[in-house]
Amino acid sequence: MSDERVIVGETADGSDVALPVVQLLTGRGFVTGKSGSGKSNTASVIAEELLDAGFPLLIVDTDGEYYGLKEEYEMLHAGADEECDIQIGPEHAEQMATLALEENVPVILDVSGYLDEEVADELIKEIARQLFVKEKKLKKPFLLVVEEVHEYIPEGGGVGETGKLLIKIGKRGRKHGLGILGISQRPADVKKDFITQANWLVWHRLTWENDTKVVGRIIDTEYAELVSDLGDGQAFVQTDWTEADVRKVQFRRKRTFDAGATPGLDDFERPELKSVSDALVGDLQEISERKERKQDRVHELESELEKKEKRIETLENELESARDVSNAAKQMADALSNPNTVQSKLPNGDEEVRRLHDEVVELEDERDDLKADLEAREGRIETLQTELEDREERIEALESELDSRSDLIRRLRDETERLRNRVDELERDGERPDESADASVSADAEEIENAVADVEADDSSTDDAIVHGGGEEFEFGYVSVDDPETSSRIVVANDRREFSDYLETAGIAEPVERGSERSRCSTKTAAVVLAILASEGPLDVDSLSVRVGRSPVAVQSLLSELRSESILDRSDDRRYGLADDVRSKLVLVAGDE
Repeated sequence: MSDERVIVGETADGSDVALPVVQLLTGRGFVTGKSGSGKSNTASVIAEELLDAGFPLLIVDTDGEYYGLKEEYEMLHAGADEECDIQIGPEHAEQMATLALEENVPVILDVSGYLDEEVADELIKEIARQLFVKEKKLKKPFLLVVEEVHEYIPEGGGVGETGKLLIKIGKRGRKHGLGILGISQRPADVKKDFITQANWLVWHRLTWENDTKVVGRIIDTEYAELVSDLGDGQAFVQTDWTEADVRKVQFRRKRTFDAGATPGLDDFERPELKSVSDALVGDLQEISERKERKQDRVHELESELEKKEKRIETLENELESARDVSNAAKQMADALSNPNTVQSKLPNGDEEVRRLHDEVVELEDERDDLKADLEAREGRIETLQTELEDREERIEALESELDSRSDLIRRLRDETERLRNRVDELERDGERPDESADASVSADAEEIENAVADVEADDSSTDDAIVHGGGEEFEFGYVSVDDPETSSRIVVANDRREFSDYLETAGIAEPVERGSERSRCSTKTAAVVLAILASEGPLDVDSLSVRVGRSPVAVQSLLSELRSESILDRSDDRRYGLADDVRSKLVLVAGDE
């Protein structure tokens, strides 16, 4: 590819003008010219040549005029309009960059249909960021084409996050393989740092004085006058890889449909465009559907909240009305209690007072009911919020436990593979181990595989597992407490009596049960842990979790609770062992046996 070139036009003497592919893909280009001078046609010609050569690119189309490339090329047309292959937003940025760089899918990013300019700007920024990040690793020649570049990196105004990122690509993208081509009809409005850093420039016809002055500054003063006389498609081409500083070039007309041409009186006929496969847009569509589901759920919750707030407001208004009526009734009752008023205004004063009093009591009862209803609803809202928080905490705990289980499974499988590789290595070297060693390695591998199966099984199954030791000092069920030569022994488990019975006899079953209930492990698992610690001495959390087939998180919770019950002690190196008094009790029980 280093020597590959593409023909884009010809000089005045009819010689072909060929541009190096590697410079187009990884360099910094700038194409300018007033409307109708041919700048977009030049960008399309370069795109056609690169696509013909098999190199993908991504075009930021601000006016919706590049979809005509789909007449010959299978490109992903993404944007906000229904005419696009897929409607996308900023959440699709990473997937779009992956399709373009890793799956070699040419992309037309049509931002002309976004009503909210902030959404379009955010989309361009995130896609450019993803391209830059991925290219650090891939280092694959790739060209980012940006129309109306002055909107993002203006000369006079402030440069936003998107503009800063485009400038960063212009300065540092080349060493990663990421090139950029900026297009604008007003070079005077483009930040000069971007133009001066370009290593290939195309100057089409310019007539405004401010723009021709830029030509004079960048090329030479004589070109400031000549550039205004260029015909359609003609341009001065300035590159840093040729001996000639500036060449006058007539760019060829693009082959594909010109969607940016000014509409005429003839009927507009949209060409038949190549479509992309459904597989290309499947992942993008799934992202859109997930976002829609989230938005629907948010709207649903907001609607429910609005209804509740309206109901609360209604109840508060009703309560206020009831209070007003109650106050009015009391004032009436006070007025009627005056004998002169009763005699002069209400002949049957006593009956009227009683009636008003009853009405006041009834209204007060209704007020109390409304108030109780309001308090109940507020309590229900608080309960629902608490339940939601509990569910979120439970989800976090389950995710943490899942991560721990996955890590444990991975470690066990790595250990199994190591043991099996060791056996294979010994056999290849002709150093066949003796039968007992071979059996030990195979047994270790089988025990680890069984442990993996236990971890992947339901929690309840691990609680019923029987843990036994190995080694020369003891067999299943029996182990020395201190010195192997002493006669005191602790019975760990046998076919005559469960270890939990020994806990009961030793008087520690109740605190063990309390600690288990507060942890994530059962009492059976706690008994197994105590049996292991009695037989092997202090161990750390990871070692115990492997032995009992539970996650480190679950085992840590059990050990902490048993320690709070004074069943276990923890050393400075975070190893857990039986407390001295608990060990003494177990020794006494074993002695009685």
